Amino acid sequence: MIELRSREVEIEPACTALLLVDVQRYNCTWDGGEYAHLGAAEKESIYGQFFRTLESSALPNMVRLQEACRRARIEVTYTVIESQTADGRDRSLDYKITGFNVPKGSPEAHVLDALRPMDDEIVFPKTSSSVFISTNIDYVLRNLGVRYLIVAGCLTDQCVDSTIRDACDLGYLVTVPTDACVTLTTERHEWSLRNNRGYCRQLTTAALLEEINRLGTER
Repeated sequence: MIELRSREVEIEPACTALLLVDVQRYNCTWDGGEYAHLGAAEKESIYGQFFRTLESSALPNMVRLQEACRRARIEVTYTVIESQTADGRDRSLDYKITGFNVPKGSPEAHVLDALRPMDDEIVFPKTSSSVFISTNIDYVLRNLGVRYLIVAGCLTDQCVDSTIRDACDLGYLVTVPTDACVTLTTERHEWSLRNNRGYCRQLTTAALLEEINRLGTER
C-alpha cells in the first residue's frame, strides 16, 4: 500500500462516490417546512442570499457534478433530513433543540427535482448534522469500495462541514467543490472553507469536472 502524505491527490473513479448533502424540499424550497414560521420579509432578510446563491450557482454546479459522475460510473449518493418516526422522537438532541423534524415519508424529505435520484442511487435519511453519526453510510461506502468522497450541498458550515470532518477521520480522501456548496452568507461560506481546508482537498466545480471527465474517459 502506498503511504499518502497529502490530500491533494486526484480521485480514482472506480473508488469514488459523490455525496449531495440535504438538497431537499424542506430547506431548499422557498415554501419549505424549515421556513413555515417566518413571514416573507423575515425570510428574505435571513435566507434571501442563500436561495439566490443556491439557484444561481450552487445547485447548477451540483447538477453538473451529478451528470459527470453518472457518466464516469461514480456512485451518486444523497443525504436528507428525515426522521424514522412521525413525531421525530429519534432525532438528535441538536435537531430537537433546533426544531428540525421531517417526519418519515414526508414529501419534505424528497431531493429537489433538479437532482432527483435514479432508482438505484442511495439516499441516506439522517437525524444529525453529520450523516456518519446517524446512518450506516460508512458501512455502505466500504461495501461499495469507496475511498474517495466528493461532498457538496448545504449548509457549507454545518452539515457539509460536519460530514467532511467525520469522513476524514474515518479514512476517506475528501474533495469539496467549493462553489457547489452554499450557506446563508458569503462570509460564513468562506470561513467554513478556510476552517476545513486542512481536512480536505478543495477545487472549483470546473476543475473537478475536468478531472472527472478526463479520468472517467481513461477507464
